[in-house]
Amino acid sequence: MLTDYHCHILPGIDDGSKDVETSLKMMDELRQQGVERIVATPHFYAHREKSVEEFLKKRESAFKKLKKSKAKLKNFHLGAEVSVEKGISELDGIEKLAIEGTKLILLEFPYSGYADWMPEEIHNLVCEHGLVPVIAHLHRYIKIFSKKDMETVLKMKAIFQINNEAFGNFSEKRFVKKIIKNEMKIIFGSDSHNLTDRKPNFDLLKRKLKSNIDLIEASDKIFDKNKYGAKNSAR
Repeated sequence: MLTDYHCHILPGIDDGSKDVETSLKMMDELRQQGVERIVATPHFYAHREKSVEEFLKKRESAFKKLKKSKAKLKNFHLGAEVSVEKGISELDGIEKLAIEGTKLILLEFPYSGYADWMPEEIHNLVCEHGLVPVIAHLHRYIKIFSKKDMETVLKMKAIFQINNEAFGNFSEKRFVKKIIKNEMKIIFGSDSHNLTDRKPNFDLLKRKLKSNIDLIEASDKIFDKNKYGAKNSAR
């Protein structure tokens, strides 16, 4: 089941889809590109939110707009793209930001650079909450993190999420190939925000990995392998 693990498709909640109409068109494009399972991952910045619960209310409100539109929401899952900040592992309800029914939590490093406290926060999410960290679009940080810092991140017991766009960039593609060669766990996502400059792009991924389709299949299976005991709450 082709899975988009990372997209900003919920209407009006972040810098992604601006309205229901845009969300529906984005969903249509993903479906046309063969995507069967969509994970909506709106941004979560702890320093901007009053609490996890308040964020969840906003997320549910945005999701209800899609439900009212009678969109086809089979295999549509809610999650979040959680910014790595000091203290996130101590937030009440942080585990609720994982992809529904799974232990997978998508984490985004800040673009300000790497800091030594970051691995500890991620480690605490694993040990204290039983979560499986998924590092969002690590390839974007190759010019931000030092080589040493990047090596530290790659040694984490984490899954690395790759944006499809990386296969259209020479340096990022080379970095991704290194991860693949080292047999690290990777999953793919469009990180789509709209229908123009950041639109759904699984056609690019399938074209670039045409001769290595098993990587896409392995990515899709990670979802089911990391489910909690209860049935996933897909709509």
